[in-house]
Amino acid sequence: MPEFRTGLIALVGRPNVGKSTLVNALVGERVSITSRKAQTTRHRVRGVLTRSDAQYIFVDTPGLQWRSHSLLSERMNAQAVSAIGEVDVVALMIEARGWSPEDEQILGLLPRAIGSGGGGAVLVINKTDRLPTRDALLPLIEQSRHRYPFAAIVPVSADRGHQLEDLLSVLRAQLPVGEPLFEQDQFTDRSLRFLAGELIREKAIRLLGDEIPYGLAVTIERWTESEGRALIEATIWVERESHLGIVIGTRGGKLGEIGRSARLDIERLLEKPVHLDLRVKLCQRWRNDAAGLSRLGYGAQE
Repeated sequence: MPEFRTGLIALVGRPNVGKSTLVNALVGERVSITSRKAQTTRHRVRGVLTRSDAQYIFVDTPGLQWRSHSLLSERMNAQAVSAIGEVDVVALMIEARGWSPEDEQILGLLPRAIGSGGGGAVLVINKTDRLPTRDALLPLIEQSRHRYPFAAIVPVSADRGHQLEDLLSVLRAQLPVGEPLFEQDQFTDRSLRFLAGELIREKAIRLLGDEIPYGLAVTIERWTESEGRALIEATIWVERESHLGIVIGTRGGKLGEIGRSARLDIERLLEKPVHLDLRVKLCQRWRNDAAGLSRLGYGAQE
């Protein structure tokens, strides 16, 4: 039998490159929420995949970006940067269409991580399904080899599940020999309460379009669970008074739609019926207020 390997793998990259989608595809569970909006991921979330010869602990990090300026974005960047130096392997994700200036900026963070004793850095080229032919990747792979001494370069499609086994094989080779850190059936380090709150936020982001995705936060106020049913009370927070009506909608229609969609996913997560009660409240300028961030679950150590 091969030696058992285990370790932390940080997925880093610019916003909306597909990190959360990849984590979910690799783990086989909804570990991180996803949407087409940049920086949907706000916390470091660990997704765990245990195989007979390895335990992969994927650290899904917020997308690194320096365009928007808020205390929240500063804390999200700090989470991602600190993760780079705390893991065994760094997997940098870019898109198959090529390197962007943001990708280059993140690449500049890697030498410090690898120099601190990490197993290596792997380049993951995502969204290969959007290319006309496989050969279209060859120039990008060649360019990437000259940018950094990556341990490996792996093209994948997180959406389609292409070449995920190849990626796992490459990552395993970079992990140290060691014992599992999580139970075999555990797929994340986050609580069901946290996951439920994230599912509500995901539905709100998706259903509200471009109107207020970045000013939304969700807190779970009450959680009562029995063998056959769960009662969850949650609050959707907005930072402007004008946003209250947008989230609630005409005669509560939009809030009801968010609740119904989130409830179905939470029921699948808990494997039981759920009664979900949603409210909408105002917390002005919370993204730039330290007390507001802590109140809504975005403390400095999150």
